[in-house]
Order: sequence, then structure tokens, then C-alpha cells
Amino acid sequence: MDRVSIAVYDIDGVVADVRHRVHLVEPPRRNWLRFFELAKDDPPSPEGVSWALRAAADHELVWLTGRPEWLRTVTTRWLQRQGLPVSELLMRPDRDYRPAGYYKVDALRTLAERDVVVFVDDDPAVVEAAAAAGFTASLATWLPRSTALSDAQERSGRT
Repeated sequence: MDRVSIAVYDIDGVVADVRHRVHLVEPPRRNWLRFFELAKDDPPSPEGVSWALRAAADHELVWLTGRPEWLRTVTTRWLQRQGLPVSELLMRPDRDYRPAGYYKVDALRTLAERDVVVFVDDDPAVVEAAAAAGFTASLATWLPRSTALSDAQERSGRT
């Protein structure tokens, strides 16, 4: 039996432009609830959406996001509005505050019975961790990356 080939994509900073809400996670007063509530209003990243659709033409598309599980409905609806397939969506379990690299590499390992052809993320530390774990990883560079978002992913384990 042939293994199913999958392309694994992050959402925030890859297909969703989160710049309008990043100020909410800048120190000293971080408002995580409001930051996540505004995810429904993210504009799409045309380049990221294009990359994901091209990958979906040849592979099953799996979403791997640091968004908390309680945002599943909002996230699914957002992806559908962008015309993106939503067959599988892996989200950070509630109260899991590990750095993004640890959380995402663990999630990638759960997908390893399938052929993970590429993992695309906007966080250099996550891409480096995935590559070190043996996955083909590609850095999404089409949207500017904020220091506050990097801190949220790597130190606070929030996205």
C-alpha cells in the first residue's frame, strides 16, 4: 500500500496575515483573549494561499497551527472562506504552553506514518527544529515577522 503524501502548513503568518492584531501580544500588557478573538478578521496572505493551493493539488493538505483548540470553529470557517481545503486541522491543546518548536515537531511526528513531503511555517526556530527532526521544512518569508509574535511562539507557547 502506498503512503499518502501530505503537505503540512502553518496558518498564522503563512496563509493568514496577523499583523493587525500583533500589537495585542506586545509587552507589557498582553491580551491573549483579544488577540485570538480577532483571528476571524485576518486578511489572507495571497502568496501563502497560492502556495497552499498548489501543494493541495498534489498532496493532502494538513494544517498545523499553534492556535488554541478553542479556536477550531473560527479557524475552520476562516480557511473555508479563503477557498482552502480543511480535511485535517491540528491545533494546540488548551493549556499547552510549550514553545512552538516542541509542540509542532511532536505533532509532525504523529503524522509520520504518512509521507510528509513538506512542512511550511513562518517561524525560523520552528523550521529549524522540524529540519533537525528530519522533516523537509520551508520558511514562509512573504509576510514581515514581528518580535512580539516570535516571543509569543517561543517563550510564551501561545501560538
